[in-house]
Amino acid sequence: MVFLSVRSSHRRRYVMLFLSICGVIIYRQISGQTGKMKINRREGLSVNSSQFTLGGKPFRILGGSLHYFRVPRAYWKDRMMKMKACGINTLTTQVPWNLHEPRRGDFQFRGGLDLEAFLLQASDLGLWVILRPGPYIRSELDLGGLPSWLLRDRAMRLRTTYPGFTGALDGFLDKLIPKVVPLQFKKGGPVIAVQVENEYGSFATDSNYMKFLKEAVQSRGISELLLTSDTHEGLMSGGVNGVFRSLNLRKLNHDDISYLEAMQPNSPVLVMEFWTGWYDGWGDLHHIFPAEDMLSAVREILRRGMSINLHMFHGGTNFGFVSGAVSSPSYKPLVTSYDYDAPLSEGGDYTPKYHLLRDLFSRYRDEPLPALPALRWREDYEEAIMYQHLSLWDALPFTLESFKSQAPINMEDFPVNGGNGQAYGYALYETTITSGGFLRCGGSIRDRALVFVNRSFIGIFNYKTVELAVPDGKEERTLSFLVENCGRVHFSKAMDQQRKGIVGDIILNSIPLTDFVIYSLDMTQSFIDSLYRAPWKTLPNKPSFPGFFQGRLFVDGYPSDAFVKLPGWTKGVLFINGQNLGRYWDVGPQQGLYLPGPTLNSGINQVIVFEEQEGDFKVQFEDTPDLGMTVDIQ
Repeated sequence: MVFLSVRSSHRRRYVMLFLSICGVIIYRQISGQTGKMKINRREGLSVNSSQFTLGGKPFRILGGSLHYFRVPRAYWKDRMMKMKACGINTLTTQVPWNLHEPRRGDFQFRGGLDLEAFLLQASDLGLWVILRPGPYIRSELDLGGLPSWLLRDRAMRLRTTYPGFTGALDGFLDKLIPKVVPLQFKKGGPVIAVQVENEYGSFATDSNYMKFLKEAVQSRGISELLLTSDTHEGLMSGGVNGVFRSLNLRKLNHDDISYLEAMQPNSPVLVMEFWTGWYDGWGDLHHIFPAEDMLSAVREILRRGMSINLHMFHGGTNFGFVSGAVSSPSYKPLVTSYDYDAPLSEGGDYTPKYHLLRDLFSRYRDEPLPALPALRWREDYEEAIMYQHLSLWDALPFTLESFKSQAPINMEDFPVNGGNGQAYGYALYETTITSGGFLRCGGSIRDRALVFVNRSFIGIFNYKTVELAVPDGKEERTLSFLVENCGRVHFSKAMDQQRKGIVGDIILNSIPLTDFVIYSLDMTQSFIDSLYRAPWKTLPNKPSFPGFFQGRLFVDGYPSDAFVKLPGWTKGVLFINGQNLGRYWDVGPQQGLYLPGPTLNSGINQVIVFEEQEGDFKVQFEDTPDLGMTVDIQ
């Protein structure tokens, strides 16, 4: 009865540990086999000739990817139940180091980042788990999920055995792995396998790195099956002896399978990432993978007796500033939505892909699938009219304390956040000039900057525009650069160079600018909350930009999900009750931001828009998404 004296969430964890210590045999359905059968917890997921076994019994992985950090915690159970109802038996999730350790030594495992609670929820619903802790996870996240403070080290070599990287990683693994060890299969938990790194074969700059990672997780107590995942090109160099290799692909190619089978004979084949869709970049179209094409490939994979993990089964949302960017053929940041054209939509809706997969997977199970969980109600709330305005300049006193620098410095080296620099958001660099002329950035702006003279807008620097004309004037004037980190590249051999802000000299008439005052504008929830004390003004007919705009959303009764539309606005960030829902940009394709019901309160809700250039002064709430014009994935 000792468990009755603690909270229920803790009580479940103690029960799990108690069961593992006592070696209790519990019951679970395995891969669609009829009835409840004893599970031999002494034998985890194993490679046995051409098939997997789990607990000594034949087992086929019918997996789906679901990322806890992209889904509101209140919806974890809903999304998992929908996985079960589709016929999924194994959940895969990745672990974002950058979110769990935003500042070195400051570990976050509460709320929406409570990994243990997420894994226990999966266990409660009868889902096995393949855990993919990285440290690099790609996942279209900023820097592939690696923390930006690593880049404060100018000699840093990410994803190698460079001591600066491995030392930081050891600190993270020392906190992460002990949370996972008690939840392994052989200890009574749901975790049946752990992935070592992610697609290292496409990077592969250090032959000792994968061996280091294998030892790092095993020495800390991971005893379940270890695996790697790579595309065809990376299968050889991305693997390590004693670790099972799996394949990532979209189109089933006989050569890919033959290559893997030749490399790993007498073993089952696992398609660890079968890409059900793709991600979108700002200025692109919304990528879709036709349902019939997807189903054809999945059907053939199963017909051949292989195991599969659908990546993604449910994509979710890149809330805040966490979305990454691509560098090839040129730099392009990714949108806020991570809908991914997945079988379960960003808002948790069933799609044609879902229904086709459910019908297919049902043929590989002897018992009926669970009934489809009901969909959640959506609301098209009354629009929020912006009634207050706060210019960027009036908000500066509420930022972290400004500092001076002879030359511009990158965000990661800012003397803020306890010596960890600035990870995301904007930064304002100001200096004085006494002449006009030609201003050149030479690629030193990462990634986009609005440029002002005496707070009057004169143009934009980005990767394409690297020269601006500055109006003539001999008096001393303030030259300002509002620089946005639009997202660090998530996949590149140049990841070590993903520093943001102003990373080199800005030249005016052949002379480098100096003597800067710098403001950190990371736009955290604490900063947005501090704006309650700011000198907001009634919205004028011609407000200044950039600026913050405030309105109210009234919710009558229990809050429901919605999608926020901002027609007439140009580019910026949306905050509801202080929470950053993500970026918007009129270049598309995404035209609506997902607003989860748990973000809202019954009654009055605060809406704040940070707009860079032009706004319509009202925000619309609708019950349908708009991810933009579509294009088929080639």
